[in-house]
Amino acid sequence: MDKKALKRLEYHKVLEQLAACSGSSLGREKIMAMEPLDNLQAILRKQEETSEGRKLLRLEPFAEAGGWKDIRAQLRKAGQGAILDPEELLAVADTLTAGRTIRKFFQDRQEQYPLLYEVSSALVSLPELERKIKNAILPGGEVADGASPELAQIRRRLAAAQAQVKEHLEHIIRSPSYQKYLQEPIVTIREGRYVVPVKIEHRSQVPGIVHDQSASGATLFIEPMAVVEKNNELRRLMAAEKREIQRILAELSAGVAQHAGPIGASLEALGELDFIMARARYSQKLDAWAPLLEGEACMDIRRGRHPLLQGEVVPIDIRLGADFDTLVITGPNTGGKTVALKTAGLLVLMAQSGLHIPAGEGSRLGIFRQVFADIGDEQSIEQSLSTFSSHMNNIVEIIGKAGPDSLVLLDELGAGTDPAEGAALAQSILEKLHSAGAKTVATTHYGELKDFALTRERVENASVEFDAITLRPTYRLLIGKPGRSNAFEIAARLGLPEEVVKRARSFLTAEHIQAEELMRSLEKTQQEAEAERRRAAELASEARALKERYEKIEADLASKRESILSKAAEEAQALVRAARLEAEAAVRELREKMAEEAARERENAIREAREKLRKLQQRVGRAVPEKTVPGEAPAGLRPGEEVFLTRYNQKGYVLEPPGAGGEVLVQVGVIKMNVPLRELRRVKEARPAGGQSEVAGVLLNKAREISPELDLRGLYADEALLEVEKYLDDAYLAGLSRVYLIHGKGTGSLRAAIHRQLSGHRRVKSFRLGEHGEGGLGVTVVELA
Repeated sequence: MDKKALKRLEYHKVLEQLAACSGSSLGREKIMAMEPLDNLQAILRKQEETSEGRKLLRLEPFAEAGGWKDIRAQLRKAGQGAILDPEELLAVADTLTAGRTIRKFFQDRQEQYPLLYEVSSALVSLPELERKIKNAILPGGEVADGASPELAQIRRRLAAAQAQVKEHLEHIIRSPSYQKYLQEPIVTIREGRYVVPVKIEHRSQVPGIVHDQSASGATLFIEPMAVVEKNNELRRLMAAEKREIQRILAELSAGVAQHAGPIGASLEALGELDFIMARARYSQKLDAWAPLLEGEACMDIRRGRHPLLQGEVVPIDIRLGADFDTLVITGPNTGGKTVALKTAGLLVLMAQSGLHIPAGEGSRLGIFRQVFADIGDEQSIEQSLSTFSSHMNNIVEIIGKAGPDSLVLLDELGAGTDPAEGAALAQSILEKLHSAGAKTVATTHYGELKDFALTRERVENASVEFDAITLRPTYRLLIGKPGRSNAFEIAARLGLPEEVVKRARSFLTAEHIQAEELMRSLEKTQQEAEAERRRAAELASEARALKERYEKIEADLASKRESILSKAAEEAQALVRAARLEAEAAVRELREKMAEEAARERENAIREAREKLRKLQQRVGRAVPEKTVPGEAPAGLRPGEEVFLTRYNQKGYVLEPPGAGGEVLVQVGVIKMNVPLRELRRVKEARPAGGQSEVAGVLLNKAREISPELDLRGLYADEALLEVEKYLDDAYLAGLSRVYLIHGKGTGSLRAAIHRQLSGHRRVKSFRLGEHGEGGLGVTVVELA
C-alpha cells in the first residue's frame, strides 16, 4: 500500500486511536505495525475476528483477559543463561496463569467464539513451572521460606542468631554501668552488623569495633567485642541465605529457559488476542459495523462518517465501481468535498485492515490493491516547488502506478495554475486514469469538468449540497448532480458589500448567468423534491408504524379472544369434572350402602352356616364311633402343639390345655371344638390309615379353591371394596392366615380406599405394604384374625 496515501489520509491517527484501546505493549506494537491487506480471505478473517471480539464485549463485558505481562525480555535473559530476579519470575508466572485461564475460558466457549478459541489454543499450560514459581516467591517479590528446606533451616538459624545478638546488646544498653557512655539506649545496624551508639568521649570505655560515625562526629557506632563472634555468625548465615536464594532463582530461571519457546508462542497469542479485542473496543467506540466485502474493486458506503472528526458528523453516501468508475465532486471550497474524499479513502483502508467502519449496515466495499491520494497543500520550500508543481509530482507518480484494482483520490485537481489550463489538464488526467481502469474520485471547482462527466461513459457528477435558503453547505453528498461554486452567495454572507457583489455579477456572460440560474432553480427544485421525499419517507414510516401497531392490537385481541375462549373452555371442563365427581360420589355412596346391605346379608349367611356347621359337627360327633387308636393320651399338652383327632381322623392345634373336665380346646381348620383328651394323640405318633371326615374334606376343598391372592387392578374403588369384603370372608372360611391384595401403584387412591376398609375390619388382624419380592407398594399383605 502506498505510504504517502496512508499519511495523507491520516491512517496513522486511526492507529493511534486504536492503540489507546489496547491493554498491552505487545498489542500496541501490533497495532502500530498494522497495514491494510489486499487478500480477500485474510481481510474476511480479520473482520470476523473483530466481530467475535465485539460479540464477546456485548455478551460478557466483564470477561477478564488481562493479568499478563510483556515478558519477552525475561525470556531472552533466561535463554542466555542469566538468573531472573524474583519480580521477573513472578511476571512469568502471572503470564502463565493468565494464559491458562484465558485458554480455559475460550475452550468452554469454542462454539460461540471459534476464531478467538483458535488463537487461544496456542496458549501453553505449564502448571508445574507456574506452581514452583508461585510457591517459591511471595507476591511482594520476596523468596518464601518454603522455597526449599535448606532456606527454611537457614532462616530459622538466622532468626535465632539475631535474637541472641539483640538480647546481648539489649542487656548492655540496659546496664547502668554502660548507659552513661551511650548517646541513646538503642540497638541499630551498620554495615550489616548490630551496633550501639557510643559518645565519642567514652570510646575507650566500650571496647569493640567502630563501624560508623554520626554526621556531627559526636557519636560512634561500635560493635562490642562481646557480640563480634555472634555478628560474624549472622554474616555467615546471611551469606548462606543469599547463596541458597540464588540457587533457587537459578533453578527457576532454568525452568523458564527450558520452556522459552512455548512461553514465547503463548505470549504471541496473548498479544494477538489483545490486538483483536482492541479492534473490537474501537468498533464499539465508533458504533461501527463490519462491511460486506467482495473481490471486485468497488464501494457502496451508506451513511459513512469520518472516524477522526469530533462532535456531530454529517454522514455521507458514496458509491463507485458498479455504475461508474470516475466520480467528479464539484461545489464550493467550504462545502466538505475534501472531507467526503478522505472519508471514502480512510474507510477503505480501515476495512482492509480488519477494522469495522463507522457506516450504516449494508455498506459494501471491494478490495483495492493500491490506494493513491493527492490531498492538501504539500508545497516544498526546500525543493523550491510550488503547490501546483508538488501536486503534479504526485499525480505523475500515481499515473505511473494506477491500474484496475487501484483507488485514486484527487483533491482540487488542476488547482494552482491558470483556470483554463488547469481545467484542461484535469480533464486529461481523469481520462488517462479512466482508461487505465482505476477507480477515481476527484474534487474540483472547475465548471468544465461537469460537462466532462456528462459526456463520458462510466463518469458521474456529484456535489456537496448547498442550502439555497440559509446559504450554508449541508455537507451531504449528492451523486448525479453537479455542484455550483456559490461564490457570490458565500461572499455576500461573509460581508462583502452588496454593490461589489452586484458589480461582479455584471461581468458574467448572459449564458453563464442563465446556466447558473437554471442550476440554482434545479437545485432548489431538487431540494424541495428531496424534502418531499423525506416527508414521504416519514409518512411511509409512520404508516408502517401504524400498520404494525394495528397488527399488534389485532394480534393482542386475537390472543385475548383465544385466552377468553380457552378460559371458558377450562371453566366448562371444570364444571363437567365437578359434576362427574359429584355423580361418582353419589354412585359410590349408593354402592357403599348396597355393600353394607350385602355385607349384612353375607354375615347372616355366615352365621347361619356356622350354626349349621356346629350342628353338623355334633351330629357327626355322635354318628362317628369312638375309635380305638394305639397309643396313650398325650400328657402335658401346651397351646400351639399339633395333635391328631382320632375320632375325626384330622389334625388340629391345641388352643387351650386340658380343662377340669378333661377336654382340650382344639382348632381344626376354622372349627374350634372341645375334644376329650383320650381322643387326642401327638402328631409325632403314627397316624392310622383311613379316610377324611366329611366336614374336614369340605373345608380342605374350600381351602384349595381360594387363592391367597386377589387382583383388584382395573376396578373402580367401590367395585374393589365389594370384592375385598367377599374375599376376606371366603379366605377366613377357607382357613387362610395370610392373603395378598394386588391393587397396583397408580395414583394410590385405590390403595388408600382398601386400607381404610381393612382398618378395624373384623377379619383382619393386621396389614402392611408388600416388601421387596412381594410386590412393594402395589400389594397389601393381610394377616387374618
